[in-house]
Amino acid sequence: MSPSMQSAIQSNQLQPALFVSVQFASTTVYVWSGNSSISWNGHTWFGAGSLLQITMIEDGSNVEARGITITLSGLDPSILHDFLEEYQIGMAAMVYLGAFSGGTLIPDPIVCFPARTDAPSIDIGPDTIAISLNAETRLLEMNIAVDRRYTQDDQQLDHPGDNGFNFVPGLQFTAIYWGATPFQGN
Repeated sequence: MSPSMQSAIQSNQLQPALFVSVQFASTTVYVWSGNSSISWNGHTWFGAGSLLQITMIEDGSNVEARGITITLSGLDPSILHDFLEEYQIGMAAMVYLGAFSGGTLIPDPIVCFPARTDAPSIDIGPDTIAISLNAETRLLEMNIAVDRRYTQDDQQLDHPGDNGFNFVPGLQFTAIYWGATPFQGN
């Protein structure tokens, strides 16, 4: 944490802001919890105000995947088609915690939740829609089995030209004696 961010957090009057970036198939969307657009980190972040909601970000002492839900409400229903075509599961999503000092954004917000997108849910109303994006940490990938084998073909994926695994099939039924063979006398 930078010294300017640390002093803003320790001050008597904290003016926090949340920044959310979500990657889609061909673009990345940048929104923040303010009411107007702001430039930061080389991007224009669109102010979603109270239309942006993020569930509580939890952390714990044990290693487990924890997720959040990012909801944008009050959206025009005409964007639904574009959203459904562009949205992909597993894309990058990032939540930053920023702070303002004297009406100016402190230039180095903290990454507070790096994630990957998961299945969305859509609530369609008569005039507006609300889109909730589930985001999971990369710890969720620990639950996926690694589909690798001790074979020559698999070894070539990482080390082309290595022939060490050519001998593995011949070792399957080979008796290897360590020390004295079982037929030697005492």
